[in-house]
Amino acid sequence: MENCCGLLTSKQEPVPLKSVEVELEVRDHVATVVSTLNYENKEDKPLEAVFVFPMPGDAAVCHFSATIGQTQIVAEVKEKQKAREEYDDALSSGQQAFLLEESDQSPDIFSLSVGSLPPGESASIRLEYVTELAVQADEGLRFVLPAVLNPRYHPQGSEGVQVTSVPASLVPYSLSFSARVSSPRPVSKVESNCPMDPLKYLNTEQSQATVKLAAGHKFDKDVELLIYYKDAHQPTAVVEAGQTSAKPGTLMGDPLVMLSLYPEFPQAVMSSLASCGEFVFLLDRSGSMGVPMNNNEGSQTRIGSARDTLLLLLKSIPMGCYFNIYSFGSSYEHIFPKSVEYSEKTMEEALKKVEGMEDDLGGTEILEALKHIYSQACIPNQPRQLFVFTDGEVGNTKEVINLVKKNSASHRCFSFGIGEGASSALINGLAKEGGGHAQFITGIDRMQPKVMQSLRFALQPAVVDISVKWDLPKGVSVSVLSPPITTLFQGQRSLIYAQLTGQSPKAAEGSVTVKYSLAGHPSQNKLHFNLKPAEDSGLTVHRLAARTLIRSLEMVEDEEVVEGGEPDEGVKKKKVVELSVQSGVSSAFTAFIAVNKGSGETIQGPLVRRNVPTPMPMMAMCGGGASGGRMMGRPIPRMVSCSMPMRRTVMEASPSAQMVNVGGMKSCSMPKRRTVMEASPSAQMVNVGVMEAQSCKSMESCGRRKNCSMSKKSKGMKTLLTAMRRTVSSCVRRPTSKGVVQRESLNCSLDIEPQQPPRDPLLQLVSLQKASGCWELDPALAAAVGKTSEEVENTKPASENKEVWATILALIWLHGFKMDAQKEWELLAMKAVSWLRAPNAPCVAECVEAGNTLLGCKVQKDALGI
Repeated sequence: MENCCGLLTSKQEPVPLKSVEVELEVRDHVATVVSTLNYENKEDKPLEAVFVFPMPGDAAVCHFSATIGQTQIVAEVKEKQKAREEYDDALSSGQQAFLLEESDQSPDIFSLSVGSLPPGESASIRLEYVTELAVQADEGLRFVLPAVLNPRYHPQGSEGVQVTSVPASLVPYSLSFSARVSSPRPVSKVESNCPMDPLKYLNTEQSQATVKLAAGHKFDKDVELLIYYKDAHQPTAVVEAGQTSAKPGTLMGDPLVMLSLYPEFPQAVMSSLASCGEFVFLLDRSGSMGVPMNNNEGSQTRIGSARDTLLLLLKSIPMGCYFNIYSFGSSYEHIFPKSVEYSEKTMEEALKKVEGMEDDLGGTEILEALKHIYSQACIPNQPRQLFVFTDGEVGNTKEVINLVKKNSASHRCFSFGIGEGASSALINGLAKEGGGHAQFITGIDRMQPKVMQSLRFALQPAVVDISVKWDLPKGVSVSVLSPPITTLFQGQRSLIYAQLTGQSPKAAEGSVTVKYSLAGHPSQNKLHFNLKPAEDSGLTVHRLAARTLIRSLEMVEDEEVVEGGEPDEGVKKKKVVELSVQSGVSSAFTAFIAVNKGSGETIQGPLVRRNVPTPMPMMAMCGGGASGGRMMGRPIPRMVSCSMPMRRTVMEASPSAQMVNVGGMKSCSMPKRRTVMEASPSAQMVNVGVMEAQSCKSMESCGRRKNCSMSKKSKGMKTLLTAMRRTVSSCVRRPTSKGVVQRESLNCSLDIEPQQPPRDPLLQLVSLQKASGCWELDPALAAAVGKTSEEVENTKPASENKEVWATILALIWLHGFKMDAQKEWELLAMKAVSWLRAPNAPCVAECVEAGNTLLGCKVQKDALGI
């Protein structure tokens, strides 16, 4: 075998990408990101390097250039097919060329092609984008540098994005990352999920600071920053001058204004939650949901965390609402044929079904499930609220988002991206087009508090009759570039981009007023701003505004773009291309192209293609999508698809493994806790190691539902394994001639005692609450609050009934021991308080005093809200 040196892919091919350098500049809530990718060809033949990588779904890519030696070539934005032809023509003629293009399927995936890199030559690629930072529940601003690109699942028969991936530990290039943060207000702190050097302030006001990623990033997670300002999130307006070289009256030639609005609603209205609504929960049960939430030992799986979250949701829904639970994979299921009224009976029935939900439904085909939900008639006077839980590994992102947009008038959509690499384009797009709110759960984040915040949003009265009124000096007119505001949430930012035309006197001011109605109360927020353009803002606002316009146009149907006459399929594309070329911001229909025409020397020899691998966490190494596949019209080599062992395993490559014997044990026998896994590009599906009951399913993202679902003969065993959740098991699956993966055998030894992991005390208590909001006095409640049945029974005030006593004990325990998790239980506690306020709790004060004595707490009656 040839002895290869340097950086290699999993196929032992040299990787020309050596390092990635990222510089982040954050000004208030806007981020500018400059990435430099350094390539070097150490082979003896010219190379073409292709790198498919993730980007924030709402980023405006606005600069792309290449430096070879002392020569810098700045790319131009051109129509995508013309750019591809120019790139291919350049390579054919022996010239160097560079191509950057957005995926046709999803705006958060890009492909970078570096063509005709001669032997011994180096090249530096610089790309720049701008994006707004999302506001979190704790008022932090979230920036994410996507480092992980999960394979995307594609429905059968569809073309999709395929990437070359390797485990994170084998990524053959380095990453350096530095950030500079500035704001009119002091920077209070910067947090990260990755090891960072200490924060350094650059001035005495602490309004400017820098931070760097510590050396040795493992590429097992996205790089996430949470930025906190003192007195954060005040309404602001930034006016930016137009480009001097652009024609007045055009988008780039006129001044633009970016308004950041943070509506504050009356406390009296916010404290009253709705007692009606249809809550539809849509849960991803594809194979990739079986991986752990993070790399920590003993971390809960994504599907396990989702089950716990559904428990909290079902306990927190007010009486009088309706609900249903759907789950999807290669097919979809629902608990009830249609949404049912929330009651003790329907809640318990749903919880039993939720308890048995595993990651066993195959691929990630969300579209058909959504179509079925939207086909169900809405219930009168019960506003529909859709909650979508997914790890975001879908390929038909635009089709899914378009469907949500078409049905936006009938519901609000709240989306939750679970785990590293969840598609930001999908999660943000669902919430934006569905008039809801998006949340991402990564690293050590708990899913429950974020989901419960969204439930609070869903229970708040809907804001209606939203209008925006401008008041500008005479001679100045405004053209709003952003889509109309359709939703407002307490403490959440709303952005408006607008173009200002005409001349304004010096020191002139304008104002904008947002009017709306909340729970029948008319309200308004007014913001005054100076029309003088800000200094040193560059063209950031113009590029963000252009991106907003481009995305809006891309989302509309061709018929909506045409004004009169017969629709022309090319009208939308033409408008997007014109806007993209004019602003220098990429789109789905354009690409950046740069050709080095300066050297005059043609590159000799056949061109060899090298696919630069992207990192995929070890825990998420599942096949993703149909085999084969294409990326943006160009063929991509088939990915290695093998099941990954859980924690505490060793993985090695083998040239042609098809079946695996571990420790002298044949397939499906019980493996030892420490195992060796052999896999290769030609390996068939293998599961080895510390696996859970879903071990035969965890690789499902590459197949259809039938690929790994058990046969009818195995249903009894599946039930047994589900009941013994997390029991160690192993199996081997082989594809048939049609590529359908089937279970070969199921001879699992069950000679070990199943061990259920201890349940979280909070969830144990929550699981005992009744739909009405009360608790019953029984041994399970006593155990949940850490007491014996006798202790609880004997201290009950004689004049109070058992349910009131049990409910007050539960509330005292929550306030006394679980205040750190208040966001998770506050809604179900409010339901309990409402139950207590009914005329069945005459001796509340006596119960509170006795409960404090029993539990050793000092919780005041007023703190309980009763």
